[in-house]
Amino acid sequence: MIKLVGVKKTLGGQPVLQGVDLVIPPGKLTTIIGRSGEGKSVLLKHMIGLLQPDEGEVWVDGTEISRLKGHALNEVRKRFAMLFQGAALFDSLTVFENVAFPLREKLRMKGASVTTRVEEKLEQVGLAGMGHKYPAELSGGMRKRAGLARALVMQPEIILFDEPTTGLDPLMAKSIHDLITGMQRKFGFTGVMVSHEIPEIFGISDYVAMLKRGKIAAMAEPAEFQQTSDPEIKEFISVGGPVPPATASAIRQGVS
Repeated sequence: MIKLVGVKKTLGGQPVLQGVDLVIPPGKLTTIIGRSGEGKSVLLKHMIGLLQPDEGEVWVDGTEISRLKGHALNEVRKRFAMLFQGAALFDSLTVFENVAFPLREKLRMKGASVTTRVEEKLEQVGLAGMGHKYPAELSGGMRKRAGLARALVMQPEIILFDEPTTGLDPLMAKSIHDLITGMQRKFGFTGVMVSHEIPEIFGISDYVAMLKRGKIAAMAEPAEFQQTSDPEIKEFISVGGPVPPATASAIRQGVS
C-alpha cells in the first residue's frame, strides 16, 4: 500500500532520514519504533505528503507522490486520515462539530447524512452522547477517542497514528490501543503507528519496524522481531521485556 525507496531528508542542517526503504503491507497494522529524535514522525509526514524527500520516492498504491502538488496531492490524501499526538481537535468546536468537520469541508456533506455518520463513529469509539461537549471538557483519553472518530469518519483506506497514547496512563493507553486494533480489524484499513509503548506494541501489531540512524534496521512480525540478533535492537526492546509469541497471538486475535 505504501512504499518508500531511498528516502532522505535533512532538517535544520541535520540529516534525519538517511535512505529509508520500507514497504507497508495493505490491511495490516505496522508499528514503527525507535529512539527519540530518530525521525519517526518525519517518516509519517512523508507518507501523507506533508513533507517531500530531498532524495528518494514515496509510493502510495502505485502512485509516486513525492513531487505531487495541489489537486493531485489532495486526491491522494483523501485516502488517508491521521491521528496526531494531541488529537488536534478544534477547541472552539464541540466534539460533534470536530468529527463532522472533514465531512462538511472535504465531502460537502450536509444535514442528516452528517449526523448519522458522526453519531455512528462516536458510538464506535465509546463516545455516544458526548457530541455536545467541548474538547476542554474531556479527559485525555476521551480526546484521543474523539480524534479517532474524526479519523474514521471519512472511511479512509490508510490511517497514520503518531504516538496515539502519549500522555496517557497505562490503563488508558491500553484502552486506546485496544480501540485502534479493534477498529482496524473491523474496517480493514492499512494502519501505520509510531509508538514508544514497548512491549505492548508487540501484542497488537501485525508488523514492527525499527528506525535506527535514519534507516529501517529491521522489520518483521512481532514474534520474529523479538528474536533479533542485533544487540542495539535487543537492548532497546528489552527495557519493557518481550511478549511471549502465544500471548501476542492471542491479543491480536482478541482472545486476551
